[in-house]
Amino acid sequence: MRGRLLRAWREGVKAARGAAGRAGTPPWRVLFFGTDRFAVAALRALEAVREPSKDSLVSRLEVVTLPSRLPGDLPVRSCAQELQLPVHEWPHTGPVGQFDVGVVASFGRLLSEDLILQFPYGVLNVHPSCLPRWRGPAPIVHTVLHGDKVTGVTIMEIRPKRFDVGPIIKQEEFAVPPCCTAKELEVMLAKMGANMLISVLKNLPESLKNKKEQPKEGVTFDQILNDCGAVPGSLLYHKESQMLIARCKEGWVGIKTVILKKKLTAVDFYNGYMHSWFQQNSRTVHQECRFETLKLSTTKKTVKEREILAQDVKQ
Repeated sequence: MRGRLLRAWREGVKAARGAAGRAGTPPWRVLFFGTDRFAVAALRALEAVREPSKDSLVSRLEVVTLPSRLPGDLPVRSCAQELQLPVHEWPHTGPVGQFDVGVVASFGRLLSEDLILQFPYGVLNVHPSCLPRWRGPAPIVHTVLHGDKVTGVTIMEIRPKRFDVGPIIKQEEFAVPPCCTAKELEVMLAKMGANMLISVLKNLPESLKNKKEQPKEGVTFDQILNDCGAVPGSLLYHKESQMLIARCKEGWVGIKTVILKKKLTAVDFYNGYMHSWFQQNSRTVHQECRFETLKLSTTKKTVKEREILAQDVKQ
């Protein structure tokens, strides 16, 4: 059943490209989907090759981003406004049938089959990992968290209904520098991904013709930090890396050592100082374990209650 659906979708893509009636050469009309700082690098790269630039690859460029509660909350929105580009707020995507290709970078929403088929040359995704490793919305965080020595960027073709499963159009590896933070790595991979995207657009039909399906081996997912719904202030313990991870406003921070009255490893802190209730309820820890939110009752306790509490803290 799934195979038949995939074949039908491919036939729809082929028909859409055939109906486009274009010569298959740049400049392209591009609709960009993005939200964060990683996506900004790709957006600026597209603007740099937009008409009337000397090396024009883009004739039209518009942006789709998510609704934001605060001004300046989404870097892509701020960048688009700075560049004076038309901005559409998801789920609105602008005029139908007016673009040749879509480009996604850190967008975080699934695109429907009907939307994808509006683009004669499909939708490209700039993903900061060597797929199929670290499928999902936070590959850079997991690259650092798991101590990967090598990562990279993949330009892939978006498919409907599932994240990061489409065929690979272009992929390059990148050696992770020693002691590199996720924020530092994000800057490096964003620049690398932007350059790769421009390379693909220079000969888009040929690039799509040579795409390859992702290997079935080596698939990993980065959902653990994103499906938990953690808000800024949440504290989790990541057993694989033996690190405490704290959710901050702009992302996750890994903690290997905690200093109270004495120096502790993250394991010591988890075993000895995080209340046993949080350890036993790790799936819901993000809802309760926030800094300064665990307040013990100030009422007098019986001797037995004090003994139980003392045992819990020592465990």
